[in-house]
Amino acid sequence: MSERQRGAAVNERGKRNVLGVLVDATDYAAATEQVVVAAQERRPLALTALAVHGVMTGVLDPAHNARLNSFDVVTPDGQPVRWALNLLHGAGLTDRVYGPQLTLHVLSRFADEGLPVYLYGSTEETLSRLIPALERMFPALKIAGVEPSKFRAVQPGEDVEIADRIRASGARLVLVGLGCPRQEIFAYAMRPLLDMPLMAVGAAFDYHAGLLRNPPSWMQRAGLEWFWRLGLEPKRLWRRYVILNPAYLTRLAAQKTGLWKAKPPRPATEHPGSFAV
Repeated sequence: MSERQRGAAVNERGKRNVLGVLVDATDYAAATEQVVVAAQERRPLALTALAVHGVMTGVLDPAHNARLNSFDVVTPDGQPVRWALNLLHGAGLTDRVYGPQLTLHVLSRFADEGLPVYLYGSTEETLSRLIPALERMFPALKIAGVEPSKFRAVQPGEDVEIADRIRASGARLVLVGLGCPRQEIFAYAMRPLLDMPLMAVGAAFDYHAGLLRNPPSWMQRAGLEWFWRLGLEPKRLWRRYVILNPAYLTRLAAQKTGLWKAKPPRPATEHPGSFAV
């Protein structure tokens, strides 16, 4: 079976309800293929990779949940999200689809296909480290443009100006590194303005720039990456993991036992009044 056929087979599983957030029962091959085909066909596509924190941002904010449910692809970034797909829906997934790793799969294909990419978000310092790192990994990769975050809300008409710059660069993909949930709102808001995929890639910029270290593989397989990140950034992340992880498990148990229906909101269609750029 070819890579494309394997991807199509997994995609037939479709989206599944995890605490009211629609997550794709997908794998690296299928998710990568969706991004590449959208770029080749010059059509918009919004993708994000959600771990527990990303799912819980939707659970706790119905308006954001509706935005997430409008995404074309939502991958199970964390092992607990993959476990939920298997537990609730019998998805049979053998691996998660981790955002930083998916980014490498996609960039490898884009380098092979000669499709340029645009990097949006993070800081100038991070991007200055990221670009040479990507060029070492993928010598044929074409980086059409780079734009650091402005760390503020969008100004009137600025979204159109950003879209115009991205299109003028010749890019066929935008990697968005603004952090969750800002990057998802950005991708949602910009999708109607661009004829190319947008990938909300979370900490991928920091990991591939060498600013964050990946945990040992055994911790990743055991779903303990949160513990590793907590040890690296306890002051910034303790609330995320100490509060949200138990809340996720409680709601997952309630959905599994039928005590909570976890009804997904309808996908959003309206443009957000404001979002971070």
